[in-house]
Parts: sequence; structure tokens; C-alpha cells
Amino acid sequence: MTTDPIPLVVSFLRSQAGIPAGAVTGTLDGRSVGDTTIYIIHAGGFRAVRDRMDRADILYDVYGKDRESAAALAYQVRARLLEDMPNTVVSGHVVLDVTETSSPRWNPDMQSDEPAFTGDVTVYFTTA
Repeated sequence: MTTDPIPLVVSFLRSQAGIPAGAVTGTLDGRSVGDTTIYIIHAGGFRAVRDRMDRADILYDVYGKDRESAAALAYQVRARLLEDMPNTVVSGHVVLDVTETSSPRWNPDMQSDEPAFTGDVTVYFTTA
């Protein structure tokens, strides 16, 4: 992989209508308990086609004020990634496809017990 996929996914989600401003991040630095947060994590991947296409496995954690708001936002993130991200150009890269590994599931934070949902997607991309 020649490109860190986190800025790619973060940039895309930040540009989407309905995603709360300031919620999407690739780090939890500066986050406070109770903040609505969409945390994007690079979970793995590999070069799928030599010198042409990368595959990035992405985990997203969505924290909300309560279970219902966390679930609603997690399913919105899922829809944006699966329905709107393929065939786009983001930060100098073409997103060829996005597939789902696991749909959003209840996963409260182990330390703070905050309401959270977690999902997984695979993003296929190449340079534009």
C-alpha cells in the first residue's frame, strides 16, 4: 500500500451531507466522552493488483449520545460508504468499489460504556 487510506475515508465522509461537522476523525486525540464521533480505523489490507490497486480494510466506530442516535449515524455512515463512495475521486485517488465485511453492530465502549456501533468495509482504490 502506498497511501494511508484513513485520510481518504475521513475526507470523503466529512464531505457528505448529514454527517455531523467535526464528528469524523482518524484519531481519538482530543475527544471527550459524550462527543458524537465517527472514528475511522485502518484494520488491514493489501496490494490487490501490483502497482495498480490497493485494498484497505476499514473499521468504523460510531459513538452517539444514546443507542438510537449511535445506530442511526452508524447506518448512515454505512450507506454513504457503500452507496456513494464507489466511483468517486477523493484526495487524488479513484475509489473503485466498497464492499461490506460486517454491518453495524452494538459495541459499547469498554472503558466509558458509551453507546457505540462498529462496522467494517473494504475499500478498493487506485491513484487518479
